[in-house]
Amino acid sequence: MIIRRSNERGYADHGWLRSFHTFSFANYVDPNHMGFRALRVINEDRVAGGHGFGAHPHRNMEIISYVLDGEMEHKDNMGNGEVMRPGDVQRMSAGTGVLHSEFNHSKENELHFLQIWIEPKQLGIKPSYEQKAFPVAERQGRWRLVASEEGRDGSVSINQDVNLYAGLFNAGEQATAPPSRYAWLHVVNGEMEVNGETLSAGDAAAFQPDEAINLTGKEAGEVLLFDLA
Repeated sequence: MIIRRSNERGYADHGWLRSFHTFSFANYVDPNHMGFRALRVINEDRVAGGHGFGAHPHRNMEIISYVLDGEMEHKDNMGNGEVMRPGDVQRMSAGTGVLHSEFNHSKENELHFLQIWIEPKQLGIKPSYEQKAFPVAERQGRWRLVASEEGRDGSVSINQDVNLYAGLFNAGEQATAPPSRYAWLHVVNGEMEVNGETLSAGDAAAFQPDEAINLTGKEAGEVLLFDLA
């Protein structure tokens, strides 16, 4: 298990946007942290009320958004317009090219969300979009598959051989991660003991194939787990 601490991440403060970068992104470049397998970006963004990202393009990337607090308004040139709330998972396959915007839906309250980029399995596909809600009850005390290549078990489908799980764990709750190949675990909030090590909000850990991942909640929190080829 290799740990990546929250305070080791890149950081950018644009006033209306404060962003932590787990991997190299924009002006933050660290040759030792360019991604992990097909996982290329995990940005933890906080957007002030009334602000957001104006229309901008993407190509050949699988983009997953995961709202932690607040509401995010999405629009794109495919005709989609949705508001995301905590528990929602949005997947956008940029493929040959897509133009989209993301704004804080509130004028007053902060938006806190994760944006995740995964390198695609196939380039040049037709752009597409999908959004699904995963209620707390489906994630509490267990690993809920929220994204997969085939869209298994009601998850959103992505153009890559990746399984993304989300779990909510109270203090004292124990869980063993599903069997994985390479794995990346990201603590969204709270505090977890993972294989005897304490991981807090923003901390992450990388695992080799078939390495056991045993988790116990130290204080209530949420965890994302990527199973990667």
